[in-house]
Amino acid sequence: MVRKLGEAGHEVVGMDVVEAPNTVVGSIVDRACVRRCMRGADAVLHVATLHKPHVDTRSRQDFLATNITGTLTLLEEAVAAGVPRFVFTSSTSAFGRALVPPPGATAAWITEEVADVPRNVYGVTKGAAEDLCELVHRDHGLAVVILRTSRFFPERDDREDVRTAYADANAKVNELLYRRVDLADAVSAHQLALERALQIRFGRYIISATTPFSRGDLAELRVDAPAVVSRLYPNFEAVYAQRGWSMFPVVDRVYVNDRARTDLGWSPRIDFGSALDRLAAGEDWRSELARAVGAKGYAASAAVYSLR
Repeated sequence: MVRKLGEAGHEVVGMDVVEAPNTVVGSIVDRACVRRCMRGADAVLHVATLHKPHVDTRSRQDFLATNITGTLTLLEEAVAAGVPRFVFTSSTSAFGRALVPPPGATAAWITEEVADVPRNVYGVTKGAAEDLCELVHRDHGLAVVILRTSRFFPERDDREDVRTAYADANAKVNELLYRRVDLADAVSAHQLALERALQIRFGRYIISATTPFSRGDLAELRVDAPAVVSRLYPNFEAVYAQRGWSMFPVVDRVYVNDRARTDLGWSPRIDFGSALDRLAAGEDWRSELARAVGAKGYAASAAVYSLR
C-alpha cells in the first residue's frame, strides 16, 4: 500500500512497532502516538493486526489489545482529528466456522450476508473490530469501508499438511478458485475503498479473486473438485501435469466478490484463469507487485497508515 499510494502522489505516514522508511515507531494502543500521527491526515488505512499465524504464539489478551483496543483508539482519534475516511482491513476469517459446512452438505457460498460463527480469537477480534467501526460510523458519521480480505500473503501456508502435500505455488493457484486474492488486487481494492469511502459512507466487502464457480457447482465441489475445474478449464490438467501439480480433492467454501465489484468498481486482474494462461506461457502467475514485495514472514508487528 505504501508503494502504490506513494506512486499515486499521496504523502503516506506509516506507524509500526518496528522501524521502516517514512514510519513512526509506535503501537496503535498508544493513544498519544496515534494522536500525533493523525494530525493533518485526510484518511486512515488501518491494516494493523495480530493475525491467524499468531494464535499459537500470542495470548488472547494480546489479540484483544491490538485488534480491538487498537482499532477503537484509531477510530476515536480519527474522529477527534476530523479525519473523514477510514478503511479497515478485516479478514474472511471473521466468518469462522461458517466457512466449513457439516459432513454431507454442499460447499458454502460465502457472501457478506453469511453470519459469523467464531472459530478462534483472531476471528472474534476482527469481527468485534468491524462492529466498532460500524458503531463509530453511526455515532459520529465517520465514513468507514471494511474489506474482508481472503488470503493474499506470499508466505508459505501455515498448515503443515498443505505444505507437505503441495508445492507452494500449486496451493496458492488452487486457492485462486475460491479463497485467495493476488496482492496487487488487494491493494487496488483498498485504493478504491479510500477513493469511494465518502460516497459509500459505510460498507463491508469480501475481497477475493473472482470465482468461476456458481451455486450449481457447490454439491460436486464438496466431493470432486478436480472434475468441476476440468469442466470449466479443459487445459488445466495438462498445465498442471507439466509441473507435477495437483488440484485439491474438495473445496469447502466459495468466496463471492460481487458486492465489491459493483460498489467499489473493483476489477481484480488475477484469477485462476489468468494464472493458468500465464503458467501455460511459462510465466510467473503472480502480479509484478506480489513478486516485488516477496515474503516477509509473520513478524509480531502491526502498521497503520494515514494519507496526507
